[in-house]
Amino acid sequence: MQTHEMPRIGLVGSQGAYGRWLRCFFEDRMGLRVVGHDPHGDTALTERALIESVDVLIFCAPIHQTPSVIRHYVEQAAGAERGQLWLDITSIKAGPVAAMLTSQAEVVGLHPMSAAPKSATLRGRAMVVCEARLDRWRAWLERFLAATEADCVRANADQHDRVMALVQGMVHATHMAQGAVLRELAPTVGDLDGIRPFSSVGYELDVAVTRRILASNPVIYQDIQFENPYVAPMLERLAAHIDGLRDLVRQGDDVARERMRETLLTQSRSYVGEQAVAEGSYAFERLGYLLADLREPRYISVFLPLDRPGSLRALLSVFEQRGVNLDSIHSSRSAEGELLFRIGVSRECDAMALRDAIDAIAWQGIGRVVEAAGMATPS
Repeated sequence: MQTHEMPRIGLVGSQGAYGRWLRCFFEDRMGLRVVGHDPHGDTALTERALIESVDVLIFCAPIHQTPSVIRHYVEQAAGAERGQLWLDITSIKAGPVAAMLTSQAEVVGLHPMSAAPKSATLRGRAMVVCEARLDRWRAWLERFLAATEADCVRANADQHDRVMALVQGMVHATHMAQGAVLRELAPTVGDLDGIRPFSSVGYELDVAVTRRILASNPVIYQDIQFENPYVAPMLERLAAHIDGLRDLVRQGDDVARERMRETLLTQSRSYVGEQAVAEGSYAFERLGYLLADLREPRYISVFLPLDRPGSLRALLSVFEQRGVNLDSIHSSRSAEGELLFRIGVSRECDAMALRDAIDAIAWQGIGRVVEAAGMATPS
């Protein structure tokens, strides 16, 4: 076996989204050798051979399959896993961690709080770390977590699942229900395109979350609802409050209005606290400004191939030299993972100067204009 400095990594579920991301992460960022097994196209190694050839084994299987997959690997290992580190990457922790603890490996459950990113690290994202049995692998695990650049939070498996009933289960449930209501009622008011001109910031944010859920693998959201034992009690509370609101609205008098304010607004505001309420309100306003920028029809998106100090300054100087005023600038990633700068352009700027700036970005080798909306197509 390898030392704890340069362990060999095994991925169970190597063809899934996180399996593919982890392979790139370990190989490119940590310089480690990675092998995998997956029924969908990665079967060069048998399960037993995979166990025998690695030092760290990571389970990236679908949520509802993960505990049974782990138990199967424990049977296949039959003690060969002694001295290894076993990890899992799932949204539910109690079942997978308990299954891994039936092995003789050291055990840690992980839950990155996002889908597999298009970026090289988990910077800006939380990751829950559930240490269950950890000794000799502690130093390497800390190096791995540091390399991910995730904001790590420690919890036991049961605490994690209780929290996820609120952070994931409740959020997903409300947005899936919103999607169903829109499907049923939007046709009576002109469908989604008819609603869009009337959008508020709150509606835009909710619709973005709903569409994100609908765009993703439905099995993930199914499993988060069905595999976490703490979700059903949460849904009962959520349904009770919705039913109560419905009954108060039907009642419709001043008593009902006062009761709604007290139970759903005043008491919750007191629980959250004035400072947190103020901070949340300000964050909402900032998101509103961001949405307004993103809805501006005149903008260009630019990819900067050279990620080094001065690249952005060179890009902005192109506009400055031609007197083109910029309304906003935001960075994001394309569907392919490229870092793009979305630059909102003043509607009053000179069209010829703007076209000249777009051309200069290319011929000066500063970057590549990916999109130019509300203006002439770049030459």
